[in-house]
Amino acid sequence: MRLAILTVLSETQECKFSTLRDELKLTDGNLNRHLRVLEQANLLHVIKGYEGRRPTTWLRLTRQGRAALRAEITALEQVITRLRDTSTNHLDSNQDAP
Repeated sequence: MRLAILTVLSETQECKFSTLRDELKLTDGNLNRHLRVLEQANLLHVIKGYEGRRPTTWLRLTRQGRAALRAEITALEQVITRLRDTSTNHLDSNQDAP
């Protein structure tokens, strides 16, 4: 879920808490817990303020958060490549079996 949060936040400069919650279909409490962990890791900023008279929370990725997301995507791509290579080799070796 934290990867999904970083991914959604990477698509914009800033995102409202409620928009992110709705997009990921999370409860307020569940999203809050994930955000605290990401904020403590300095991967995002939580900005509290008001939109008119209504309290609002905005979320923004840090540079470190963007770099961490890029690194995670690279690592996942390497895993996928390895899995595809292994699957292809496994299928090829099965074709030789009687």
